[in-house]
Amino acid sequence: MAKDPSKTETATDKRRKKARSEGNVPKGQELSKTLVLLAGLIGLWAYLGVIGRELKIIFAWLLSSAPGTVLSPSGVYTLLTDLATRLAYMLLPVMLFIAFVAFITQRLQVGALWAPKVFEPKFGKCLNVIGGLKKIMITPDTLIKLAKNLLQAIAIGFAPYLVLKEEITKVGPLFYATTEGIAVYILSIAAKMVVYALVPMLIIAIADTWYTRWSYEEKLMMSKDEVKDERKQMEGDPKVKQAQRQKMMNAMAARMMQSVPKADVVVTNPTHIAVALQYNPMISPAPIVLAKGVDHLAEKIKEVARENGVPIRENVPLARALYKSVEIGETIPEELFQTVAAVLAQLNKFKRPRP
Repeated sequence: MAKDPSKTETATDKRRKKARSEGNVPKGQELSKTLVLLAGLIGLWAYLGVIGRELKIIFAWLLSSAPGTVLSPSGVYTLLTDLATRLAYMLLPVMLFIAFVAFITQRLQVGALWAPKVFEPKFGKCLNVIGGLKKIMITPDTLIKLAKNLLQAIAIGFAPYLVLKEEITKVGPLFYATTEGIAVYILSIAAKMVVYALVPMLIIAIADTWYTRWSYEEKLMMSKDEVKDERKQMEGDPKVKQAQRQKMMNAMAARMMQSVPKADVVVTNPTHIAVALQYNPMISPAPIVLAKGVDHLAEKIKEVARENGVPIRENVPLARALYKSVEIGETIPEELFQTVAAVLAQLNKFKRPRP
């Protein structure tokens, strides 16, 4: 697999989700096959007594009662039903156990997955001759698959040789063994062959699973430009976002300007900052910031205040503290009560009339 040098970034979550939705997941086929074979061997070993008993019943009937049985439609139906029931009783538990192991193996590898796109017909791939030729050309992936299949073939072919070489001296005494003894011996030898073949196959399966996951991550790698484009798609174009932010700021400024005439005083710094305050004990126990702004917005607040007769007072420390610590619509903090009260006390609205 030739790696694109520009693909230097790890795949994003969006890229991974898209791959999963298309059915593209890291799934080791060899691990599934090996574990299914192992499950079949364990299932047969655990259920062998039941299978042997049922086979005895079937063969005993075939050798004793079958020759004298009169075949009729109802008799054939009963015979087939009984035979199917016994076969299901022998094989169904083992097959269900194998299916369960296969399901668990797939679930542990890929998790919960439902990808309907896998079932969609892809006529383009059927007619893609060049793509088909690329698949059969010599590439690192094809070489790895060839090596994997070759190792499996050697393991499967070498296992019987080792077992037969070891057991060749034990064949002679079987001449005096019973039928059941011969069957048990043959089954034990077959199980031994399978075990000898499964050990290297399991090692190959683990290596194949690791390579599959590594190859999957390599194929999902993204270039820096792809990551930037995806981030733009998720977050939106910066220019559009800037325009939206500016529009939102203009709307907020317009609402603030509508609140300035309701203010009791505007505290300034004296040209850079302006904060409009309102104090109404019936609405809030402490003064509220109706509007605030710097530079051009501060000038606009003072302009609206002058037009509506709102007093403007210069207090540099207070204006800075209010602008930094209080948001629009919030009450002033307790540490500023005394300073703001001193400013409000200078206003005619809050002066106590002399008796």
